[in-house]
Amino acid sequence: MDQFVHSVTLEKRLCNGCTNCIKRCPTQAIRVREGKAVIEAERCIDCGECIRLCPHRAKRAVSDPLALLGHFEYRVAIVPPSLYVQYNHQKNQDMVLDALCRAGFDDVFEEAEASELISDATSRIMATGGAARPVISSACPAVTRLIRVRFPELIDHMLPLVPPMELAARMAKKKAAEKNGLPEEKIGCIAIVPCPAKVTMRRAPVGSSRSALDGAVSVTEIYPKLLALLDGSRTPPHRATAGAAGLAWASSGGEALGLSGVENHLVADGMESIIRVLEDLEDEKYDQIDFVELRACPGGCLGGSLQLENPYIARTKLKRMQRTVAGTVNRLAGGIPTEMLWDTDLTYAPVLELGATRGERFERYNRMQTILKTLPGLDCGACGAPSCEALAEDVVRGTGQVTDCVLLRCRQLEARLKARERKGGAGE
Repeated sequence: MDQFVHSVTLEKRLCNGCTNCIKRCPTQAIRVREGKAVIEAERCIDCGECIRLCPHRAKRAVSDPLALLGHFEYRVAIVPPSLYVQYNHQKNQDMVLDALCRAGFDDVFEEAEASELISDATSRIMATGGAARPVISSACPAVTRLIRVRFPELIDHMLPLVPPMELAARMAKKKAAEKNGLPEEKIGCIAIVPCPAKVTMRRAPVGSSRSALDGAVSVTEIYPKLLALLDGSRTPPHRATAGAAGLAWASSGGEALGLSGVENHLVADGMESIIRVLEDLEDEKYDQIDFVELRACPGGCLGGSLQLENPYIARTKLKRMQRTVAGTVNRLAGGIPTEMLWDTDLTYAPVLELGATRGERFERYNRMQTILKTLPGLDCGACGAPSCEALAEDVVRGTGQVTDCVLLRCRQLEARLKARERKGGAGE
């Protein structure tokens, strides 16, 4: 975040300045300037909402290419449970895992296995009171970044565990090194990712000084390669290590349901719903809630903007697959290992603040209120900012002008024309 590393990019030639994206960005990171959208890097949390909404496909996520496999002597795919249900007629995990091994990977590691271990660790933390209630899941990197930039008072409520994708990479690299005797730098752990936030997590991890992941390939890129290799007549070797509880993490609510002894939990998905929940949490409205699961994508990872299957159909497939496997397969053998814990404190990123000092913030806030009184208050977005308040903020930051307001310019022009007419009438 501090380095402003992002996976969401804008292809300007496809953008026609329609302003659809500026209205739905949860951190108001997008403006339309000179007929084209502009993404402010320091505000962007890579949630992918703009990718989902753009009717012209001008927003896209830049992930790593499959050619990255050639950089490593031994290659391990970190497989999310949401990948299994992107295809039709897949009765179990093994068919997809086998296709990945025939697509160029030497081994596979299920993210769902790491998810089950994190559920066990979370249940223990909750039982011992090791985190401030309500505890907020840290599994979704977009939500973690949103809290960091917009809801700093909730940082202490974040679960201090690395996301399943990161834990899976750490476990897979250690396992591969022991199995083959190779140094870890020759082992490439490549994640298959359903959303841009997880691409960014690999490049700029939150809560970790560095990531064990060596690449992040989008589902959209690997999908056609696997489709050609999936063979219903082939009996794949057994590679799956996760149960139904781990698979459930692909869908909204799956994490919370996998917790032991935690009944009072809250689940929300989609950025608008999440922001409402976080605002209420900040106002201490949920004093009876113990655990909060939030997923930026509608429906959870199944609704990721880099997925291909309809998320509702995918959820039906997932439930069907869950019925064919055991419940929870993986649990911690001892205490919570250090590799599961954050090694870097989550800190507030004041990118939304009006100034560096309290005095500067106070002065700019007063100027904003004065400017707002001159604006129409329609929040139409015609100025290129998502709201009149956002335009007033741009003005005090020096990135916008009051005259960017189209309606205000029209009113000023109308007033001048009327004044001219009155002057002309008086002359007659």
